Amino acid sequence: MKISIIIVNYNVEFYLEQCLLSVEKAMKGIDGEIWVVDNNSADQSNRMLEKKFPKVRLIKNSENFGFSVANNQAIRQAKGDYILLLNPDTIVEEDTFYRTIAYMEENPQVGALGVKMLDGNGNFLAESKRGLPTPWVGFYKIVGLAKLFPKSPIFGKYHLGYLNKEEIHEVEVLAGAFMLIQKKVLDKIGLLDERFFMYGEDIDLSYRITQAGFKNVYFPKTSIIHFKGESTKKDSTNYVFVFYRAMLLFAQKHFSQQNAQFFGIIIHLAIYFRAFGALLYRILNKIFLPILDVALLFGGIYFIQDYWEITYLSKNAYPWYYLVYVIPTYILIWLLSSLYSSAYDRPYSIGKSIRGIGFGSLIILVIYALLPENLRFSRAIILLSTVWGIFSLSALRAFFSVFHFSAFLQKKSAESRVAIIGHAVEARRVAELYRNSSLPPAFIGLISPNQQGNLDEGVVGELSQLPALINIYGLNELVFCSASMPAWQIIQLMTKHSNSKLSFKIAPHDSSAVIGSSSILQASDLFVIDIDGILKPNNRRTKRTFDFVSALFLVFTFPIGIWIVKNKVSFLRNCLLVFLGRASWIGYDAKSFDSNEKLPAIRKGILHPKDAFPGIELDTDSSARLNLMYARDYKLKNDIQILLKGIRELGRSN
Repeated sequence: MKISIIIVNYNVEFYLEQCLLSVEKAMKGIDGEIWVVDNNSADQSNRMLEKKFPKVRLIKNSENFGFSVANNQAIRQAKGDYILLLNPDTIVEEDTFYRTIAYMEENPQVGALGVKMLDGNGNFLAESKRGLPTPWVGFYKIVGLAKLFPKSPIFGKYHLGYLNKEEIHEVEVLAGAFMLIQKKVLDKIGLLDERFFMYGEDIDLSYRITQAGFKNVYFPKTSIIHFKGESTKKDSTNYVFVFYRAMLLFAQKHFSQQNAQFFGIIIHLAIYFRAFGALLYRILNKIFLPILDVALLFGGIYFIQDYWEITYLSKNAYPWYYLVYVIPTYILIWLLSSLYSSAYDRPYSIGKSIRGIGFGSLIILVIYALLPENLRFSRAIILLSTVWGIFSLSALRAFFSVFHFSAFLQKKSAESRVAIIGHAVEARRVAELYRNSSLPPAFIGLISPNQQGNLDEGVVGELSQLPALINIYGLNELVFCSASMPAWQIIQLMTKHSNSKLSFKIAPHDSSAVIGSSSILQASDLFVIDIDGILKPNNRRTKRTFDFVSALFLVFTFPIGIWIVKNKVSFLRNCLLVFLGRASWIGYDAKSFDSNEKLPAIRKGILHPKDAFPGIELDTDSSARLNLMYARDYKLKNDIQILLKGIRELGRSN
């Protein structure tokens, strides 16, 4: 047997499905076997494998044993001359196996081979070829020199950026996402080190291959798509710890004691540096603009007050505490008003800022009118400060916008305009998935992959016209039907348009899902991940303010409310839970749990959207649809309406 392909799966059913479809095409004419080791996935991966890929040899684990253990389980039973470690979130070209095996057979000194990898947007993945993470190489990467000088032979060794990505090279480290290894090499050096749960095992294996006298080769004459760890968030704190611990284990295993200690110091510094940097960035990201606003407001008001005092009154006309307490109080009111006017929600805008200053000034003037005469210092200062605030804060935002600071740029419309590339029957099947989704695209056009004389209904053009069709129809998403197009052509098109603002998705044949660079979309929940209206900062504040104020009001009116609600004991308890932020008056209907899995997470609710229709028994699907609409189109008036309609149920126990 020529090749044994081993795929470790963990909760990526639809990526695995597309991966296997591409592997089966690439296996034609090659004697081989496919192994899938499932690390106790909670999705329907195993059921899908048994139904659609009965020839695949499946190992079901009762728990997640990690990447190394799972691979070794299959390697011990594999019969191929070559072992391919392949990630489930990959798509291979039709000639990938033929080309790579042919090269290794012509070059028997090559112990392992990797290929050029592209992400889901067609961009080259630098980890396709890597250098050994020695202490200094690791240091250059951690401190950022590798990123600043990627093509430097000294600083850029981690990703070997100085090597041409289109040429074959001997390298030190290959990626475990696609690693073709001679079986006899594994028999000599041993299997994957099972101490590496995730990350680092490919570095360790690559190093042991070269130590045994074999070569690792980067082979870019064929490409694969690697959606790059869709089940793992690379920027999460957990990832940082797991990855750097793997690097530390590698250093302790292969470096001298002195170098390992040095590397350990670098690793620990990197962890603390990343954690501190992330915390500092989040803080500065939140307070940077408010601090600038405070500085502008205080500086301007100081000069206004000084000018007004000298010109129209007399020096020291205002008491010392006016500048120390009164003006800062004005500024605080303006800031809070701006906050609740969404002036500090991204993208920042001049209109929100003007609204915040205006509302703040009204509040200040109302308070001013209620104060005793001896505390009414100057309406003129308030009005002039309002003018200054509107002018200065607007100018600040205009300045940042002109220089294209991303936080000040208005987002373009999220309107989805989709083109589905495929033969008529398959393209229409995929189009129907989109039309029946929760949020259908504004435009769906079909593009034929071949030239044809007459265009069928819905077909807007052919593949050769793609650049023009993108401009004419304002397309922002391309969907490739894998049954209609070879993988090499899909990869070629993604690479060609990788610098555009297009997003790419692939529709596996006879599947109810469409997979993309950052998401798996099923027919039942397509686009649900985009329904985040309720999570917008201003809506979250509005919802929490409504909960707080209404809970406070209901607590004070408890002697009256207790006669209205059904469950009087739980009523007061619910008021306290909502007041403390442990619950919300309105939340999703828990009985529609299956439909809610993809909805934005919010606090558990006492009432549900269906309570807006008292006396009407709604089925699960109708309730799920109301949940969806509530999350997508959140408005304060909806919460008020549901609360008033369901007021008798405010004592409900959940």
